[in-house]
Amino acid sequence: MTARILLLGGTGDALRIARALGPEHVYSLAGLGRVPADLACAVRVGGFGGAEGLARYLAEERIALVLDATHPYAAQISANAARASAAAQVPYWALRRAPWQPQRGDDWRMVDGWAGVIEAIAPFSRVLFTLGREPLAHLDEVPMHQHWTVRCLDAHAGHARAGVIDARGPFTLEGERMLCEAGRFDVIVSKNSGGDATEAKLAIARELGLPVVMMRRPALPPAQREFTTVQDVIDVLGNVVQHI
Repeated sequence: MTARILLLGGTGDALRIARALGPEHVYSLAGLGRVPADLACAVRVGGFGGAEGLARYLAEERIALVLDATHPYAAQISANAARASAAAQVPYWALRRAPWQPQRGDDWRMVDGWAGVIEAIAPFSRVLFTLGREPLAHLDEVPMHQHWTVRCLDAHAGHARAGVIDARGPFTLEGERMLCEAGRFDVIVSKNSGGDATEAKLAIARELGLPVVMMRRPALPPAQREFTTVQDVIDVLGNVVQHI
């Protein structure tokens, strides 16, 4: 009997892995964004009830391997997955793609958390947020001297000093250049997500001389096996699942 894999996803990388999985495996989504309809594996949407609920699920569903391919900033999900895997005595693997590195000409302002972001953008007037949904909870806090543009997956109402763009990467150099020039941004706010789907904004910031307020990555739990690319994961899964 083939060992069952629970793939924790919600990223483009995770979707690529999910497309390589057969029907006995499970792709888990937190519930944000679109649910893919072209997968052979099972798809589960929603939370597990913390680490304890996930540990129960692993036992009940006879999961033999947890593969964490969630976003690098989904620290709580990763922590729960590591704890649950240990409790259920199931191997915990993780895809941890490499962070971006500043290049010559970059002006990165490193911060920790939302309070750090607000402090770093205080001198600027036209801000492009590429953090995901978090700024949506703060649209009523936009200072009088600023206009925010928030790009995320969710359609959301803006107001006179805040606009929302619902868009999903990958983003091109040409598209990012047009966006930044049309928006007349003087600062970009980003997470150091790594990968190439959203990296174009950094190249355009470099080209236009825009500072980037960059949120540091949170600490993530160690995994028994860590991968940095999707292809590395796919290359080993076919051989490993028969021997877990």
